[in-house]
Amino acid sequence: MPRAGLAELTAFITIAEQRSFSAAARVLGLSPSALSHAMRNMESRLDVRLFNRTTRSVALTEAGEQLLRRVRPALADLDDAVGEVTAARNRPSGTIRISASEASAKQLVRHVLPDFFARYPEIHVEFVVDSRLVDIVAEGFDAGIRVLEDVPRDMIAVRFGRDMRLVAAASPEYLARYPAPKAPHDLMRHRCIRFRFESGTLYRWDLTHRGKSASIDVDGPMTLGNVNLMVEAALAGIGVAWVPLDHVAEHVASGRLVQLLPEWSPTFAGLCLYYPANRHPPTALRLFAEAVRAWGERQLSDERNKDPRHPVKRVGARNQKPETN
Repeated sequence: MPRAGLAELTAFITIAEQRSFSAAARVLGLSPSALSHAMRNMESRLDVRLFNRTTRSVALTEAGEQLLRRVRPALADLDDAVGEVTAARNRPSGTIRISASEASAKQLVRHVLPDFFARYPEIHVEFVVDSRLVDIVAEGFDAGIRVLEDVPRDMIAVRFGRDMRLVAAASPEYLARYPAPKAPHDLMRHRCIRFRFESGTLYRWDLTHRGKSASIDVDGPMTLGNVNLMVEAALAGIGVAWVPLDHVAEHVASGRLVQLLPEWSPTFAGLCLYYPANRHPPTALRLFAEAVRAWGERQLSDERNKDPRHPVKRVGARNQKPETN
């Protein structure tokens, strides 16, 4: 069965719309003679006349009218389909798998993702909540979220969290039974609430003050793997908790908890998104990192305005910090 090609059908529709071979030739970027020759070849193959030609006008035959009614919407649909494919190719899409603690994921869900999804609706973000310090490459993640000092050195880190401060805190009821420590090593005589990572490692309490440091392997009646539960245990008078200040600031302000050894509370750089430096990041991850960076810069700018001293540092010691669950 003889068939007309897309180029011939496009030329046919253009001639029918322009009602002139010369006008259609200008639209198509062809010479009138070449266009006329192409149409005669098409009519010859189809064995049907499509146009009635005179020296002054071009008109469709009945067969030409019938062909135009069927072909014009079909070619329009083809153009739309090609346009959709092209647009989809140029529109960012894909899935980003991120290993994160619950609290860090919550920050991005609350402050970054609403605007990000509005701008890039084809991108899918999957958070896998885990307090372990995982190998994101070995476990198939595109990125991870951890405190800056826990990020491997061969990773690109995009900081977004404010500086964090670890504090020792206990309830007034507990301190009525056990006098408040006056020096770090006094904690060895206290009932401390310990933190254990999912890897099984117990967290070591590292205290610093004016260049001095003390690493205390505390003991106590309870070991937990969740910072929020540690705060609850401290509120219940079970013992002394070593937790991020943000988790207890409200309770300290209300008097339900007392901050201990405040001058020994270390400050360290906060959370960041990180991903391998030796890979070209997918477009979806690159755009997400840019959104996280922009929000982080706004946060850090606000913090510097509040406190011009703003200590930002990356601690050399590799004692992993308990994530803010």
